[in-house]
Amino acid sequence: MQLGEPGKMQAAINITPLVDVVLVLLIIFMVIAPQMMRKGPDVRLPDTKNPREQGDERGRILVSVDGEGGLWIEEQPVTPENFADTLRAAVGDAQDPKVVIRGDAKLHFGEIRHAMQAVEQAGFRGVGLIARRANPQAQGD
Repeated sequence: MQLGEPGKMQAAINITPLVDVVLVLLIIFMVIAPQMMRKGPDVRLPDTKNPREQGDERGRILVSVDGEGGLWIEEQPVTPENFADTLRAAVGDAQDPKVVIRGDAKLHFGEIRHAMQAVEQAGFRGVGLIARRANPQAQGD
C-alpha cells in the first residue's frame, strides 16, 4: 500500500473480545449466585475457631432465628404457635430430614435453645447449628 491509496476493509469479525467478556460475566455470576440464593433472613452467624463441615444442603430444612428472635423456616417467617405444623409441612414426606439452625450472633444461647426445643417438640431429633469460621488474625491468635 502506498501513500494516498485507500486501505482494504476486512470483512472478518473478531469474536475474541466478546468471548472474553462473556466468560468474565459467567465467572462473576457463578461467584455471586450462591450468596444471592441464601434462604431466610439476614443472620450474622457466630464465629468459631473450628466449625465442622456444613455438609450437603440437599434434604435439610433451614430454621433461622433473626436478630429480634423471630423464627423462620426456609424463607418464610413463622409464629411460635404454628412452628411445629409449618416445620412438618416443610419436611413433607422426606426420608431422614436434617434440621439445621442459623442463629444470629447477638442472641443469647437461651433463645437458640428455645428454637432447638421447638424442633424437638415437633418430632425431629439431632438438630445442627451453623457457624462461621473465625478469622484468627482478627482475634489476635
